[in-house]
Amino acid sequence: MFCPECGATDVEMIDGICKNCFLKKFQLMEIPENITVTICKHCNAKLEVGKWKDEYIPEEEIIYRALERNITISDLAENEEIELEIDQMRGTIAECYVEAVATVLGEEVVETHTPNVKINYSVCPDCSKRNAGYYEAVIQLRADDRELEDEEIVIAEEIINRTLDKQFKKDKLAYIPQVAKLKEGNDYYIGSLKSAKKVVEHLKEEFGGTTKESPRLISEDKSTGKGLYRIWIALRLPKFVKDDFVKYNDGIYQINDVDGNRIQVINLENQDTIALKWREYDSIEKIEHLEGVQKAIVTSKSPNALQILDPDDYSPIDLEMTEKLEKINIGEEIDVIKIDGKIYII
Repeated sequence: MFCPECGATDVEMIDGICKNCFLKKFQLMEIPENITVTICKHCNAKLEVGKWKDEYIPEEEIIYRALERNITISDLAENEEIELEIDQMRGTIAECYVEAVATVLGEEVVETHTPNVKINYSVCPDCSKRNAGYYEAVIQLRADDRELEDEEIVIAEEIINRTLDKQFKKDKLAYIPQVAKLKEGNDYYIGSLKSAKKVVEHLKEEFGGTTKESPRLISEDKSTGKGLYRIWIALRLPKFVKDDFVKYNDGIYQINDVDGNRIQVINLENQDTIALKWREYDSIEKIEHLEGVQKAIVTSKSPNALQILDPDDYSPIDLEMTEKLEKINIGEEIDVIKIDGKIYII
Protein backbone atom coordinates (compact mmCIF):
# COMPACT_ATOMS: atom_id res chain seq x y z
CA MET A 1 0.00 0.00 0.00
CA PHE A 2 1.11 3.54 -0.60
CA CYS A 3 0.01 6.93 0.66
CA PRO A 4 -2.07 8.81 -1.92
CA GLU A 5 -0.95 12.10 -0.39
CA CYS A 6 2.83 11.71 -0.49
CA GLY A 7 3.40 8.38 -2.29
CA ALA A 8 5.21 6.78 0.64
CA THR A 9 5.11 2.97 0.71
CA ASP A 10 5.40 0.35 3.42
CA VAL A 11 4.34 2.82 6.13
CA GLU A 12 1.65 2.79 8.82
CA MET A 13 -1.63 3.96 7.33
CA ILE A 14 -4.29 5.97 9.20
CA ASP A 15 -7.66 6.60 7.55
CA GLY A 16 -6.18 5.71 4.14
CA ILE A 17 -3.08 7.93 4.40
CA CYS A 18 0.30 7.60 6.09
CA LYS A 19 0.76 8.70 9.69
CA ASN A 20 2.91 11.70 8.71
CA CYS A 21 0.28 13.04 6.32
CA PHE A 22 -2.46 12.28 8.86
CA LEU A 23 -0.66 14.27 11.57
CA LYS A 24 -0.06 17.18 9.17
CA LYS A 25 -3.82 17.45 8.57
CA PHE A 26 -4.80 16.46 12.13
CA GLN A 27 -6.65 19.02 14.25
CA LEU A 28 -5.82 18.58 17.90
CA MET A 29 -8.11 21.25 19.23
CA GLU A 30 -11.27 23.06 18.20
CA ILE A 31 -12.14 26.51 19.53
CA PRO A 32 -14.27 29.27 17.96
CA GLU A 33 -12.44 32.31 16.64
CA ASN A 34 -14.90 34.59 18.41
CA ILE A 35 -16.48 33.89 21.80
CA THR A 36 -19.06 36.12 23.45
CA VAL A 37 -19.73 36.28 27.19
CA THR A 38 -22.54 38.28 28.81
CA ILE A 39 -21.82 39.44 32.35
CA CYS A 40 -23.49 41.73 34.87
CA LYS A 41 -21.65 45.04 35.10
CA HIS A 42 -22.38 45.26 38.83
CA CYS A 43 -21.61 41.78 40.19
CA ASN A 44 -19.84 40.01 37.28
CA ALA A 45 -22.40 37.21 37.25
CA LYS A 46 -22.43 35.56 33.82
CA LEU A 47 -25.42 34.58 31.73
CA GLU A 48 -25.43 30.95 30.62
CA VAL A 49 -28.35 29.18 28.98
CA GLY A 50 -30.74 31.81 30.28
CA LYS A 51 -29.44 31.69 33.88
CA TRP A 52 -27.18 34.05 35.80
CA LYS A 53 -24.52 32.45 37.99
CA ASP A 54 -20.99 32.69 39.43
CA GLU A 55 -21.13 36.29 40.59
CA TYR A 56 -18.16 38.31 41.90
CA ILE A 57 -15.58 36.46 39.81
CA PRO A 58 -12.77 38.67 38.42
CA GLU A 59 -13.20 39.59 34.76
CA GLU A 60 -9.90 37.91 33.83
CA GLU A 61 -11.10 34.65 35.35
CA ILE A 62 -14.37 34.93 33.39
CA ILE A 63 -12.37 35.17 30.14
CA TYR A 64 -10.24 32.13 31.01
CA ARG A 65 -13.34 30.12 31.89
CA ALA A 66 -14.97 31.12 28.60
CA LEU A 67 -11.93 29.82 26.72
CA GLU A 68 -11.86 26.54 28.67
CA ARG A 69 -15.58 26.02 28.13
CA ASN A 70 -15.24 26.36 24.35
CA ILE A 71 -12.21 24.10 23.84
CA THR A 72 -12.73 20.61 22.40
CA ILE A 73 -9.75 18.21 22.37
CA SER A 74 -9.56 15.26 19.95
CA ASP A 75 -10.25 11.81 21.38
CA LEU A 76 -6.90 10.65 19.94
CA ALA A 77 -4.97 13.04 22.19
CA GLU A 78 -3.14 11.77 25.26
CA ASN A 79 -1.38 13.63 28.08
CA GLU A 80 -2.64 16.95 26.74
CA GLU A 81 -1.60 20.26 28.30
CA ILE A 82 -3.31 23.55 27.51
CA GLU A 83 -1.89 27.03 28.05
CA LEU A 84 -4.16 30.07 28.07
CA GLU A 85 -3.06 33.70 27.83
CA ILE A 86 -4.74 37.06 27.44
CA ASP A 87 -2.47 39.00 25.09
CA GLN A 88 -4.28 42.32 25.38
CA MET A 89 -7.64 43.98 25.95
CA ARG A 90 -9.09 46.20 23.24
CA GLY A 91 -12.13 47.78 24.79
CA THR A 92 -14.44 44.89 25.61
CA ILE A 93 -12.55 42.40 23.45
CA ALA A 94 -9.85 40.16 24.89
CA GLU A 95 -7.30 38.98 22.31
CA CYS A 96 -6.15 35.58 23.55
CA TYR A 97 -3.56 32.92 22.84
CA VAL A 98 -4.27 29.20 23.33
CA GLU A 99 -1.61 26.50 22.97
CA ALA A 100 -2.26 22.76 23.24
CA VAL A 101 0.45 20.10 23.49
CA ALA A 102 -0.47 16.40 23.38
CA THR A 103 0.72 12.96 22.31
CA VAL A 104 -1.10 11.64 19.23
CA LEU A 105 -0.24 8.22 17.81
CA GLY A 106 3.01 8.31 19.75
CA GLU A 107 4.06 11.68 18.37
CA GLU A 108 4.08 15.11 20.07
CA VAL A 109 1.63 17.53 18.48
CA VAL A 110 1.57 21.28 19.19
CA GLU A 111 -1.28 23.49 18.05
CA THR A 112 -2.02 27.18 18.66
CA HIS A 113 -5.08 29.41 18.23
CA THR A 114 -5.75 33.13 18.75
CA PRO A 115 -9.43 33.47 19.64
CA ASN A 116 -11.14 36.66 20.77
CA VAL A 117 -13.46 36.85 23.78
CA LYS A 118 -15.97 39.69 23.61
CA ILE A 119 -17.62 40.80 26.84
CA ASN A 120 -21.17 42.09 26.65
CA TYR A 121 -22.22 44.02 29.74
CA SER A 122 -25.75 43.78 31.06
CA VAL A 123 -27.50 43.90 34.44
CA CYS A 124 -28.68 40.72 36.14
CA PRO A 125 -32.19 40.63 37.66
CA ASP A 126 -30.93 40.71 41.26
CA CYS A 127 -28.74 43.78 40.70
CA SER A 128 -31.59 45.44 38.81
CA LYS A 129 -33.81 44.90 41.83
CA ARG A 130 -31.14 46.22 44.22
CA ASN A 131 -30.66 49.35 42.14
CA ALA A 132 -34.41 49.96 42.22
CA GLY A 133 -34.61 49.56 46.03
CA TYR A 134 -36.62 46.33 45.71
CA TYR A 135 -37.71 44.60 48.90
CA GLU A 136 -39.81 41.55 49.79
CA ALA A 137 -40.17 41.98 53.54
CA VAL A 138 -40.21 44.56 56.31
CA ILE A 139 -39.04 43.69 59.82
CA GLN A 140 -40.88 45.84 62.35
CA LEU A 141 -38.80 45.93 65.54
CA ARG A 142 -40.98 46.89 68.49
CA ALA A 143 -41.18 46.42 72.26
CA ASP A 144 -44.34 45.25 74.03
CA ASP A 145 -45.93 48.09 76.06
CA ARG A 146 -42.67 50.05 76.26
CA GLU A 147 -40.16 51.90 74.11
CA LEU A 148 -37.13 50.16 72.67
CA GLU A 149 -33.94 50.85 74.59
CA ASP A 150 -31.00 52.37 72.70
CA GLU A 151 -28.82 49.39 73.57
CA GLU A 152 -31.43 47.00 72.17
CA ILE A 153 -31.41 48.86 68.85
CA VAL A 154 -27.61 48.80 68.69
CA ILE A 155 -27.47 45.05 69.37
CA ALA A 156 -30.35 44.37 66.97
CA GLU A 157 -28.67 46.25 64.12
CA GLU A 158 -25.40 44.41 64.73
CA ILE A 159 -27.30 41.12 64.41
CA ILE A 160 -29.15 42.31 61.30
CA ASN A 161 -25.98 43.43 59.52
CA ARG A 162 -24.01 40.34 60.52
CA THR A 163 -26.78 38.00 59.38
CA LEU A 164 -27.26 39.78 56.04
CA ASP A 165 -23.50 39.79 55.38
CA LYS A 166 -23.48 36.02 55.84
CA GLN A 167 -26.65 35.51 53.78
CA PHE A 168 -25.31 37.67 50.94
CA LYS A 169 -22.89 34.89 49.98
CA LYS A 170 -25.87 32.87 48.72
CA ASP A 171 -28.61 35.49 48.40
CA LYS A 172 -27.81 38.72 46.54
CA LEU A 173 -31.04 40.27 47.83
CA ALA A 174 -29.82 40.02 51.43
CA TYR A 175 -29.54 43.77 51.85
CA ILE A 176 -31.35 46.75 53.42
CA PRO A 177 -32.58 49.36 50.92
CA GLN A 178 -34.26 51.43 53.61
CA VAL A 179 -34.62 51.89 57.38
CA ALA A 180 -37.56 53.82 58.80
CA LYS A 181 -37.02 55.14 62.33
CA LEU A 182 -40.42 55.65 63.92
CA LYS A 183 -41.57 56.67 67.38
CA GLU A 184 -42.81 53.15 68.10
CA GLY A 185 -39.68 51.42 66.74
CA ASN A 186 -37.65 50.78 63.60
CA ASP A 187 -38.72 49.25 60.29
CA TYR A 188 -36.02 47.41 58.33
CA TYR A 189 -36.78 46.83 54.65
CA ILE A 190 -35.10 43.61 53.47
CA GLY A 191 -34.61 42.67 49.81
CA SER A 192 -35.24 38.94 50.32
CA LEU A 193 -38.00 37.34 52.39
CA LYS A 194 -35.80 34.29 52.96
CA SER A 195 -33.04 36.44 54.45
CA ALA A 196 -35.54 38.52 56.44
CA LYS A 197 -36.80 35.35 58.13
CA LYS A 198 -33.23 34.35 58.93
CA VAL A 199 -32.66 37.79 60.51
CA VAL A 200 -35.81 37.46 62.65
CA GLU A 201 -34.70 33.99 63.73
CA HIS A 202 -31.39 35.37 65.02
CA LEU A 203 -33.06 38.37 66.67
CA LYS A 204 -35.41 36.05 68.57
CA GLU A 205 -32.46 33.92 69.67
CA GLU A 206 -30.96 37.03 71.26
CA PHE A 207 -34.00 38.87 72.63
CA GLY A 208 -36.88 36.40 72.71
CA GLY A 209 -40.22 38.01 71.97
CA THR A 210 -43.16 37.24 69.73
CA THR A 211 -43.61 37.51 65.96
CA LYS A 212 -46.52 38.02 63.61
CA GLU A 213 -46.47 37.98 59.79
CA SER A 214 -48.83 40.13 57.73
CA PRO A 215 -48.79 39.70 53.93
CA ARG A 216 -49.81 42.67 51.81
CA LEU A 217 -50.86 42.34 48.16
CA ILE A 218 -48.80 44.74 46.02
CA SER A 219 -49.54 43.59 42.44
CA GLU A 220 -50.42 40.64 40.27
CA ASP A 221 -48.17 38.48 38.12
CA LYS A 222 -49.63 39.00 34.64
CA SER A 223 -48.22 35.71 33.35
CA THR A 224 -49.71 33.53 36.10
CA GLY A 225 -52.51 35.68 37.51
CA LYS A 226 -51.16 35.08 41.01
CA GLY A 227 -50.89 37.86 43.56
CA LEU A 228 -47.48 39.26 44.48
CA TYR A 229 -47.09 39.95 48.18
CA ARG A 230 -44.72 41.70 50.54
CA ILE A 231 -44.49 40.39 54.08
CA TRP A 232 -44.45 42.58 57.17
CA ILE A 233 -42.88 40.70 60.11
CA ALA A 234 -43.58 42.31 63.47
CA LEU A 235 -41.06 41.27 66.15
CA ARG A 236 -42.16 42.49 69.58
CA LEU A 237 -39.51 42.31 72.26
CA PRO A 238 -40.85 41.38 75.72
CA LYS A 239 -42.40 43.98 77.99
CA PHE A 240 -39.61 43.38 80.51
CA VAL A 241 -35.82 43.42 80.39
CA LYS A 242 -33.13 41.92 82.60
CA ASP A 243 -33.48 42.91 86.29
CA ASP A 244 -37.13 43.96 85.95
CA PHE A 245 -39.58 42.65 88.56
CA VAL A 246 -42.63 40.63 87.57
CA LYS A 247 -45.55 38.70 88.99
CA TYR A 248 -46.20 35.12 87.93
CA ASN A 249 -48.65 32.67 89.54
CA ASP A 250 -49.02 34.92 92.62
CA GLY A 251 -45.22 34.98 93.13
CA ILE A 252 -42.76 37.85 92.81
CA TYR A 253 -39.78 37.29 90.51
CA GLN A 254 -36.86 39.18 89.03
CA ILE A 255 -35.92 38.72 85.37
CA ASN A 256 -32.50 37.11 85.23
CA ASP A 257 -32.13 36.39 81.50
CA VAL A 258 -34.21 36.26 78.33
CA ASP A 259 -33.58 34.54 75.00
CA GLY A 260 -35.50 32.77 72.28
CA ASN A 261 -35.93 29.56 74.29
CA ARG A 262 -36.97 30.69 77.76
CA ILE A 263 -37.49 33.46 80.29
CA GLN A 264 -35.23 32.85 83.27
CA VAL A 265 -36.48 34.35 86.54
CA ILE A 266 -35.43 34.38 90.21
CA ASN A 267 -38.05 33.73 92.87
CA LEU A 268 -37.58 36.53 95.41
CA GLU A 269 -39.11 34.41 98.19
CA ASN A 270 -36.51 31.65 98.12
CA GLN A 271 -33.97 32.83 95.47
CA ASP A 272 -34.64 29.76 93.31
CA THR A 273 -34.02 30.21 89.58
CA ILE A 274 -36.61 28.80 87.18
CA ALA A 275 -37.08 28.92 83.40
CA LEU A 276 -40.47 29.84 81.97
CA LYS A 277 -41.55 28.89 78.44
CA TRP A 278 -42.63 31.57 76.00
CA ARG A 279 -46.13 30.11 75.94
CA GLU A 280 -46.42 31.42 79.51
CA TYR A 281 -45.52 34.97 78.46
CA ASP A 282 -49.07 36.35 78.72
CA SER A 283 -49.24 35.11 82.34
CA ILE A 284 -46.25 37.24 83.34
CA GLU A 285 -47.12 40.71 84.64
CA LYS A 286 -44.47 43.40 84.81
CA ILE A 287 -44.52 45.34 88.08
CA GLU A 288 -44.57 49.06 87.31
CA HIS A 289 -43.92 52.24 89.33
CA LEU A 290 -41.47 50.77 91.83
CA GLU A 291 -39.53 53.13 94.09
CA GLY A 292 -36.32 51.27 93.29
CA VAL A 293 -33.67 49.37 95.18
CA GLN A 294 -32.93 50.45 98.75
CA LYS A 295 -30.31 49.55 101.36
CA ALA A 296 -31.25 47.73 104.57
CA ILE A 297 -29.01 46.94 107.58
CA VAL A 298 -28.81 43.42 109.03
CA THR A 299 -29.36 43.66 112.79
CA SER A 300 -29.45 40.02 113.91
CA LYS A 301 -29.03 36.50 112.60
CA SER A 302 -30.20 33.10 113.81
CA PRO A 303 -30.24 29.63 112.27
CA ASN A 304 -33.83 30.19 111.10
CA ALA A 305 -34.06 33.89 110.32
CA LEU A 306 -32.28 37.07 109.37
CA GLN A 307 -33.47 40.38 110.83
CA ILE A 308 -33.19 43.65 108.92
CA LEU A 309 -34.46 47.19 109.43
CA ASP A 310 -37.13 48.54 107.10
CA PRO A 311 -35.29 51.29 105.12
CA ASP A 312 -38.36 53.56 105.35
CA ASP A 313 -39.39 53.42 109.03
CA TYR A 314 -36.54 51.32 110.52
CA SER A 315 -38.95 48.77 111.98
CA PRO A 316 -37.46 45.26 112.38
CA ILE A 317 -38.36 42.65 109.76
CA ASP A 318 -37.63 38.94 110.11
CA LEU A 319 -36.78 37.05 106.92
CA GLU A 320 -36.83 33.25 106.69
CA MET A 321 -33.29 31.89 106.37
CA THR A 322 -32.24 30.68 102.91
CA GLU A 323 -28.97 29.44 101.47
CA LYS A 324 -28.24 32.90 100.08
CA LEU A 325 -29.00 34.64 103.40
CA GLU A 326 -26.63 32.32 105.29
CA LYS A 327 -23.70 34.15 103.70
CA ILE A 328 -24.82 37.55 105.06
CA ASN A 329 -23.44 38.79 108.40
CA ILE A 330 -24.75 41.17 111.05
CA GLY A 331 -24.00 44.80 110.28
CA GLU A 332 -23.90 44.38 106.50
CA GLU A 333 -26.03 46.48 104.17
CA ILE A 334 -28.03 44.51 101.64
CA ASP A 335 -30.11 45.49 98.59
CA VAL A 336 -33.86 45.19 99.06
CA ILE A 337 -36.97 46.24 97.20
CA LYS A 338 -40.46 46.84 98.52
CA ILE A 339 -43.32 45.42 96.45
CA ASP A 340 -46.93 45.68 97.63
CA GLY A 341 -45.68 46.61 101.08
CA LYS A 342 -43.45 43.54 101.40
CA ILE A 343 -39.65 43.64 101.41
CA TYR A 344 -37.61 41.28 99.24
CA ILE A 345 -33.84 40.79 99.16
CA ILE A 346 -32.34 41.01 95.70
